[in-house]
Amino acid sequence: MGIRVAVAGASGYAGGELLRLIAGHPHLDLGVATGFAQAGSKVGAVHPHVRSLRDVVLAPTEAGVLAESGADLVFLALPHGESAALAAQLPASVKVVDIGADFRLAAATDWTKYYPGEHAGTWTYGLPELPGQRERIAASSRVANTGCYAVSVVLALAPLIAAGVADPEDVVVVAASGTSGAGRSAKVHLLASEVMGSLSPYKVGAHQHVPEIKQATGATSLSMTPVLAPMPRGILATVTAKAKTTADPADVLRQAYAGEQFVQVLPEGQWPHTASTFGSNAAHLQATVDVDSGRIIVVSAIDNLVKGAAGQAVQNANLMLGLPEGAGLTADGIAP
Repeated sequence: MGIRVAVAGASGYAGGELLRLIAGHPHLDLGVATGFAQAGSKVGAVHPHVRSLRDVVLAPTEAGVLAESGADLVFLALPHGESAALAAQLPASVKVVDIGADFRLAAATDWTKYYPGEHAGTWTYGLPELPGQRERIAASSRVANTGCYAVSVVLALAPLIAAGVADPEDVVVVAASGTSGAGRSAKVHLLASEVMGSLSPYKVGAHQHVPEIKQATGATSLSMTPVLAPMPRGILATVTAKAKTTADPADVLRQAYAGEQFVQVLPEGQWPHTASTFGSNAAHLQATVDVDSGRIIVVSAIDNLVKGAAGQAVQNANLMLGLPEGAGLTADGIAP
């Protein structure tokens, strides 16, 4: 018998990815999976690809159901703003990883600027690759998973600002994401006929991951343009910043992530592709200096459902439970 875990919100894309990763994890066993409208349905009907858990019936998303499952850790894969109330009802002895945004931000003013409702508080930020964060996560019982765009940008930018190589007052991000980043609920702008063969910006000038990125990187001014791409998963972020020194940004990133199993700075001349990260917990990075403007350019690719959501959550859970950090995860993608 392994360590029992539960997944609240298992009917969504991130929840389904959590089920897939738990099913293949050498140390975790699923205690219960819950859904909202899909409660009462079998996993096989909601997520046909998770065959090993196909007969598991989704329970209602209630604190009592999660607490009675005997889970040592609960994953909350709920819409933004819905985790706090449920987490408050769980026993203090149960560890929690929240994939939503409820507990990521330290400043209540940042929350109210980008999200409805009141700020619920702040949990340990769940990005182990940041300096000192791995130890904080391991010592915590409540961890706030990073946002998907935030993972791709923070990994690209944080070491450069910390090293004094990139100007924190002049950061520009253009990042394209697959449609699964918008969740599984039916929306007109996500219909195949609307998405296929088209790129479209959204939440221009007011994306909710901006304060999170600034908080995690030390950037003081950041302009971000998200773009919806005609693919189901993946994020490709292009991050530019004014250079403060003549240091090679790729070398700075290599030094920062030396020994990291999931963050890979690619060889010179090789640039990230989203397809290379599909199905993996990897982040692929490459950097250069623009010969015309002199600005630093970093390109980052991740799978938004793995390193950007469920895989990152499992990585955090492994640390919280005293397991090998990479257990149940892979840096190898699926191609073609």
